Amino acid sequence: MLLRLFLSSLLGGVVGMERGSGDRPAGFRTHILVCAGSALIMMVSMYGFEGFDKVPFEYPKNRDSARIAAQVVSGIGFLGAGTILHEGITVRGLTTAASLWMISAIGLATGAGMYSISVVATIITFITLTAFHSVEKRFAVANSKSDRKYIRVVCANIPGRVADVAAFLAESGIKVKTINVQNSSLNDTVVLELYLKFSKELDLGVIMDGLQQIEGVKSIENVG
Repeated sequence: MLLRLFLSSLLGGVVGMERGSGDRPAGFRTHILVCAGSALIMMVSMYGFEGFDKVPFEYPKNRDSARIAAQVVSGIGFLGAGTILHEGITVRGLTTAASLWMISAIGLATGAGMYSISVVATIITFITLTAFHSVEKRFAVANSKSDRKYIRVVCANIPGRVADVAAFLAESGIKVKTINVQNSSLNDTVVLELYLKFSKELDLGVIMDGLQQIEGVKSIENVG
């Protein structure tokens, strides 16, 4: 049992290292706890009742070992929901939620003594999160008919300026995926951080020149 508990902690840490490398809501420690906790629940479900203290151990007959462990499958959904973040109309954290769901399954398998399949599942998860990330982005860019850009607009802190910027972008056929408004104490200005989606046929330089013509706009920066 101790071997299973330590192995589940190790496997959870392998996946957690990748998730903890960025700014994500669930990282190294969270994955270790989820995997080890799932393994512990599985072992309690299998061995934690009558017959555990007998030597040699006799597994009780007519015992459904999945009754307690099955609650991990539904319970992990609450933890996964906490990692999903809404930023405007953009959703982040789905991959992290999926990795928590996968790591809980790995913990259950480890707790049941399925060592080989637990290790293989961990390898598959780690490769998926690391190697396939760049492949997914490259494939999406190659097949996308639109482009995305971050720009930073500094304008005077005057009522209606944010609406004017948003209206101009909408009229130009540009979708504002996210917008972050920050008040600046420097010369009473407002900083707008915009994540834009637009057709590749549009010239971003022309759009930025048009934004510069809006009254109160002081500077525009193409962040990336």
